[in-house]
Amino acid sequence: MKKKVFASDFDGTLYFYKAEDKLPAANVEAIRRYQAAGHRFGLCTGRQVGGLTPFITGLVKPDFYITSSGANIVDGDMRPILKRGVDRDVADALVRELNPQGYRLTLDVEGDICVFAPMDYPGKYYVITGVDDAPKGLIHQVSVHTESLEDAARLAASINDRFGDRVEAFQNVVEIDIAPKGCSKGKGVQALRDHLRESLGDFTLYGIGDSINDLPLLDAADVSYTFPYAPDICRQRADKVVDTIVDALEDSMED
Repeated sequence: MKKKVFASDFDGTLYFYKAEDKLPAANVEAIRRYQAAGHRFGLCTGRQVGGLTPFITGLVKPDFYITSSGANIVDGDMRPILKRGVDRDVADALVRELNPQGYRLTLDVEGDICVFAPMDYPGKYYVITGVDDAPKGLIHQVSVHTESLEDAARLAASINDRFGDRVEAFQNVVEIDIAPKGCSKGKGVQALRDHLRESLGDFTLYGIGDSINDLPLLDAADVSYTFPYAPDICRQRADKVVDTIVDALEDSMED
C-alpha cells in the first residue's frame, strides 16, 4: 500500500482558539485512526513548537512539526530536520520599529516563545525587552499581531518591500509571520518530503489549511483541502473543499 502523509495547518483548521470546543474530540479521533492505519500526520503552522505542545500533549502526537512557516522542522520526537533563522540584525530592526508602535510581537527562538509583556499562557515563555536579551540560538520567526486585515496586509507588504531580500512576511488573517528568506509552509513540506523519501519511498502528501499563508502548503501538496469559510483564493487553489479536517482525513484514506 502506498504510504500517505498528511500535513495540517493548526489554527482555524484543527484547533479553534475562539471556540468553546477548541480541539474537537472528532478531530483527535480522526488523527488517531489515520496514524493507526499506518499513515503519517503532522502539523504545518506559523506557530512555534512551544505554541503547540501545551494544547495537544496527551491528545495528538504528530509525526512531524513544520513550524514558524517552515523555518523550524522537527520530527515527532523533536529531533531536527531543518532549522533556519532570521538574521538578528533584521529581527532587531523590526522589534525596534514595531514595538514602540504598540504592535504585539513574538519571537520564536529555538522553538521557545519570547514576548515583550507577561501573558496568560499555559506553556513556557520568556519575557524580553529586545533581541539583545533574548535567549541564544536561531530566531526562527518574528510574529506581529495587528488589529485589522487591512493593517496586516499593509504591514506585510511594507516588510517584504524593505527586507524582502532577507525575510518573507506572510499574512495570516490579522497576524504577520516573518520567516527567513526562502521559507514558507510549501518549502517546509518539500523539505519534509525529501526527509521522508528514504524511509517511506514514494508516498502521497496531503495538505490542508484555511488562510492565505496556507497557499504555499496547498500548492506543494499532491492533494490539498480547504474549507467553505476560507478566502476565495484558497478555495480556488485547493483540490477539494471540505467541511472539517475529519472529512479530509477520511477522504485521503479512501484515495
